[in-house]
Amino acid sequence: QLGVDEHAVIKTLVMQDERAPPLVVLMHGDKQVSTKNLARALRLKSIEPCKPEVAQRHSGYLIGGTSPFGFKRAGVPVVFEASILDLPRICINGGRRGFLVCIAPQEIARTLAPVLVEVALED
Repeated sequence: QLGVDEHAVIKTLVMQDERAPPLVVLMHGDKQVSTKNLARALRLKSIEPCKPEVAQRHSGYLIGGTSPFGFKRAGVPVVFEASILDLPRICINGGRRGFLVCIAPQEIARTLAPVLVEVALED
């Protein structure tokens, strides 16, 4: 609808490791996260998506409107698919369903200081 390439629309995923602390994963809209490779990259035993009600409790956002900015729970680590930085501009959720903010990915990286990973599953 917006005429934006799905690859440049970045989804915000709330996941947890085996001990259950949350982490935020930013991924291309047309890709999926390999949780196995993500756990390996972060030197964790396992990682899985949070259940919707748990993600909402951690983030303070309704599902479908999760933004990586302003998380309710402070200090949640952010993981960023490295290839996002190759894009000139991305659109990411601004905190409400249907509200996207378009920004240079370097600004998000500068603001959130994410861990860069390569965990996208191939199409």
